[in-house]
Amino acid sequence: MISDTASPAIVARRLPGWAQLVPGTLLLLVVGFAGKVTEQSIAEYGRAHHMTLPNIEYVLWAIVFGLVVSNTVGVPALFRRGVDTYEFWLKAGIVLLGVRFLLGDVAKLGGVSLACVALELAGAIVLMTALGRAFGLSPKLISLLSIGSSICGVSAIIAAKGAIEADDEDASYAMAAILALGAVSLFVFPLIGRSLGMSDNAYGLWVGLAVDNTAEATAAGALFSDAAGKFAVLAKTARNATIGFVVLGYALYWVKRNQGKAIGNKAAFLWQKFPKFVLGFLVISAMATAGAFSKEQMTDLANLSRWAFLLTFAGVGLRTNVRELMKQGWRPLVVGVVGECAIAGLTLAMVLLAARRFSL
Repeated sequence: MISDTASPAIVARRLPGWAQLVPGTLLLLVVGFAGKVTEQSIAEYGRAHHMTLPNIEYVLWAIVFGLVVSNTVGVPALFRRGVDTYEFWLKAGIVLLGVRFLLGDVAKLGGVSLACVALELAGAIVLMTALGRAFGLSPKLISLLSIGSSICGVSAIIAAKGAIEADDEDASYAMAAILALGAVSLFVFPLIGRSLGMSDNAYGLWVGLAVDNTAEATAAGALFSDAAGKFAVLAKTARNATIGFVVLGYALYWVKRNQGKAIGNKAAFLWQKFPKFVLGFLVISAMATAGAFSKEQMTDLANLSRWAFLLTFAGVGLRTNVRELMKQGWRPLVVGVVGECAIAGLTLAMVLLAARRFSL
């Protein structure tokens, strides 16, 4: 029997596994729904009073409300496991988003965009490695920052941590730097994109190349336009698909230095690290292309995708605690800031050049 004096965290740990997810998931829903209601309320107020008000989408409101909760009252232990499911909702949302992409649309990413992805991967790794060495960071922290900034942020760092046997502290430093820059990108990238008059495809490609975490990339694209959000997902998914190969390369490097975990079957390693939601996205897209869904079913799946993203964006805010990020030390953060700004600038120049020459 649970005593009346037991803390909420202790009570939560005594619940079945699935029940421990309920409080935090409901919090994601409440924060996300509050963002949606706020967007609609502002739009309705403007229409009712014949006023032109800025259209701030639910994406940003959900993140802002999450940030307010996380950095004021905080997220109690009772809610944390459920809040952590935001990554599941992100992947589910991307898989369901495949219904809005026929395979012909996926092919629109094109050779030019894929070449930009390859250049971003190589450039980010070289740049972060050079900066990390210049600031005297530990070699494995440099590896984690390079992997995170070149592929998919925190997810890539988590995937690489065990493969190269990095310390928890190094992983924490790397994730703090990546998260800090991801939060800033949500506000800065749309402003830059609009000031430069970028097309939806060009802006979406830039976001997909320059923003590391998939959740922030999806949000930053959606804040510009629906079409830009779709192209950002495509470009970011292409980056994510390389995670197994990049992590394998770093793992083999550290094995040669006798500071990594031995790898037996390389094919099995690649399959373990490969993001399965990428395959789910392609399967749903192929089914939509083949006409497996009716128009109503495609609409329903697209709406489910939006609901999944609603929970995702709420989770981004709730998982970002500025005070905790500041505790991680200044050197990794400086390397992260300088490196990410440089990557953003280089990829922006790359995309603008590609847009001019190849009409993106």
